[in-house]
Amino acid sequence: MAGQATTAAAQPTRVRYWVVVFAVTLAVITYVDRVAISYTGPFIRHDLGLSAVQLGWAFAAFGWAYALMDMPKGFLGDWMGPRVVLMAIVLWWSFFTAATGWAWSFVALVSIRALFGAGEAGCFPNLTKTFTVWLPQREKVRAQGVMWMSARWGGAFTPLLVKWVVDQVGWRHAFMVFGGLGVVWAVIFYLWYRNDPRDNPHLNAAERELLAPNENLAEGHSHVPWGRWFRKPSFWMLCAQYFALSYGWYFYITWLPTYLREGRGLALGSTALLSMLPLFFGGLGNPVSAFITGWMVRRTGDVGRARRSICYVSFLGAAAFLVFSTRVHNPFYAMLAIGSASFFNDLTMPPSWGAAMDLGGEFAGTLSGAMNMAGNIGGAMCPMVIGYLLTWTHNNWDMTFYVSAAVYLTGVVFWRFLDPVTKL
Repeated sequence: MAGQATTAAAQPTRVRYWVVVFAVTLAVITYVDRVAISYTGPFIRHDLGLSAVQLGWAFAAFGWAYALMDMPKGFLGDWMGPRVVLMAIVLWWSFFTAATGWAWSFVALVSIRALFGAGEAGCFPNLTKTFTVWLPQREKVRAQGVMWMSARWGGAFTPLLVKWVVDQVGWRHAFMVFGGLGVVWAVIFYLWYRNDPRDNPHLNAAERELLAPNENLAEGHSHVPWGRWFRKPSFWMLCAQYFALSYGWYFYITWLPTYLREGRGLALGSTALLSMLPLFFGGLGNPVSAFITGWMVRRTGDVGRARRSICYVSFLGAAAFLVFSTRVHNPFYAMLAIGSASFFNDLTMPPSWGAAMDLGGEFAGTLSGAMNMAGNIGGAMCPMVIGYLLTWTHNNWDMTFYVSAAVYLTGVVFWRFLDPVTKL
């Protein structure tokens, strides 16, 4: 009996996995709040009398504000710790999620969506910071895969959820319902989370020893080595590849339902169902990427080679399937092709965020914020460009896919010159 007790005491507790639980639930809430406007976009456009270009600007306002604030809030997480920063982020964006339902004009809608984007900025860099501090090295990339799978699947099922809520209370009150989800999360997270795992009394000695290499990462860091980063090609390549990734992906959470209704002539119910496919397939891409990357690392011992190989396939596959979708006349099969493009798109997610953690070290929040900022600049440009392309080409949707495919292909070049493992 004494031997059994000693063995049990030597096993690390699993308190650290609650950080993954918090990240997963917040990722789902994030994408419910973010994707809701893509489904309600046609209702908003009708009620507020918006043109295609104006709706594109409303979509883009979120992305521009998000991009502007993402790196500063990632820095705050490195400096102050994620506990207070994440709580403030979630409360802010939850309020402006609800406020979306109060919009009465184009200017009001753009302003509210910009404030929503400014609020949600920094969410994933700060969650990355919690992984950097709370998880051992071998579990960090796997946690990113699980979190992003959950985020995508949360977004995938959002159209069905939004349809049901809108049918019950209308699109304006639906945003108020979704805003309440974040408030609950913020309160529970603040009460439980600690910036330093050692401040949580439920970790046993074995789990504390497991996390000992992260001790210096938990301290506040305010002096970011910007000069050194700017001189490193890997910094710019990390940001550029995420720009290419996010540009193509933002179509799925902005214009996709409108494309299905106006470009494919589908009814509202069919639009909600088919809108699930890209984010559902994208969610599958994250654990598949984490699994294949882990297998390649065990086989070759080369983390950098594994990450590059996955990302080459990712960008090439995403571009190819987007172009292929324009050649398919059946809407369902076209959406399978677009869903496949999303699957390949998301193969890049775990390597990208894993690289941000490895290159950033104690500044992982700031560096991942810089990378995510670049991604959201691409994401903000996408719906704007689509709005103008539709106007100039008289609603030729194929052109929007060709442009996205071309941007995807630049990602291959960026990964060729990116060292995804050496700390900056």
